[in-house]
Amino acid sequence: MTTTVAAPPTAAPVATPKVRRGWTQHGMVFVAPFLLIYVAFLVWPTLLGFQMSLSSVNIAGRNNNFVGFDNYLEAFGDPRMWRSLWNTVVFTVLSTIPLVFLGLVFALLVHNLRFMQWLWRLSFFGPFLLPSAVVSILWLQMIYPPDYGLINGTLGTDVLWLGDPSVAMWSMVLTTVWWTVGFNFLLYLAALQSIPHHLYEAAAIDGASAWDKLRSITLPLLGRTTMLIVVLQLVASLKVFDQIYLMTGGGPQDSTRPIIEYAYDVGFTGYRTGYASAVSYILFALIVIVSLAQLRLFRKREEVAS
Repeated sequence: MTTTVAAPPTAAPVATPKVRRGWTQHGMVFVAPFLLIYVAFLVWPTLLGFQMSLSSVNIAGRNNNFVGFDNYLEAFGDPRMWRSLWNTVVFTVLSTIPLVFLGLVFALLVHNLRFMQWLWRLSFFGPFLLPSAVVSILWLQMIYPPDYGLINGTLGTDVLWLGDPSVAMWSMVLTTVWWTVGFNFLLYLAALQSIPHHLYEAAAIDGASAWDKLRSITLPLLGRTTMLIVVLQLVASLKVFDQIYLMTGGGPQDSTRPIIEYAYDVGFTGYRTGYASAVSYILFALIVIVSLAQLRLFRKREEVAS
């Protein structure tokens, strides 16, 4: 007698939902407000500014004639533009290095303190919350005056910190470092607090010193944060304007005049809006090139490290 074994029932095919690609109606409803704001306040002004840089329009909107790239050719041949661009590069180099280094040092100090951390955080980050006008008045009226300023009074000197072309740029760098180092400090401190503590415990069991922990654990794990801070700091320094305009007005003898102030003077004092737009887009191109080069450099370093 043969027995037949019934075949197991086949499972019904599970219907897989179709993946909808592209924009959906519901998605567009949520994205549309942001897109409208983005286009209205970023894309359109960018395109309009580039169109103005190709014209001879003035601040009153008159004489709006298309001149092609004549404004750019004039800018490349303008020694005042090159001088202001050089001042911007010098300020960027002199300010970026201490801002990144001191931000890291202050974050390491506060991270390892066991008492009154809130006070140290407030002390380092507090100046960053001050408006540029307040910072400028503070340093103009209390720190840099040659007769009764804090620096000259303490050191017993009579240096013209904002009146001597040889030291004016260094004075602006000092002010900027005091004012903005708190932002980098906060980013580094947040990154330090995200490092797993068991890594330090394992290193301590292996007999690693504090320097070994810093060199082998802390600094490598802060690599991405350092990349972010360097890029942000380079962009911010290249766009310097407020404190220099308020404290020196670009002087003495144009020794501190950044390229944004030069564009401002040409556009709002010389009434040449088209030429000022061309100068602004030269700075924009420089910022894009520096940012892309910096990101590419860090990406190569990460590939080599991995």
